[in-house]
Amino acid sequence: MRIRGDHDELAIEGRLDVRTAADARSVLHRAVDHGHGDLVLDLSALDSWDATGLGVLMGTHRRAGRCGRRMVLRGVPAQLQRLLVATKLHRILAIEGYVPDLVADLAQDLAGGLAGELPGPVLPVSAG
Repeated sequence: MRIRGDHDELAIEGRLDVRTAADARSVLHRAVDHGHGDLVLDLSALDSWDATGLGVLMGTHRRAGRCGRRMVLRGVPAQLQRLLVATKLHRILAIEGYVPDLVADLAQDLAGGLAGELPGPVLPVSAG
């Protein structure tokens, strides 16, 4: 894992997991404590993460809030976006470029596609 940037914008590269969590937590907390305004985390070069890495992001989010700052995620990989939606963390975290209701949009698209294939309303058939 590698973290580059300053106290206001950081890029996290590589893996954010149990092996790198302590170092990442230290760097991110120092950035929160010494910066001003939004703390932007660019995750576009993040290859993988685990629950511990996700915990580091949530801890940084809470710390930023206590310091009067906001943590903003930028360049969130699609797989991580899906995880944030599944865990409903997308409702808590600020995600730059995030399309709200991604799951609802997908469900609507699927329903619309299926409805378009049907010839008309389906009526119950009575035996008799």
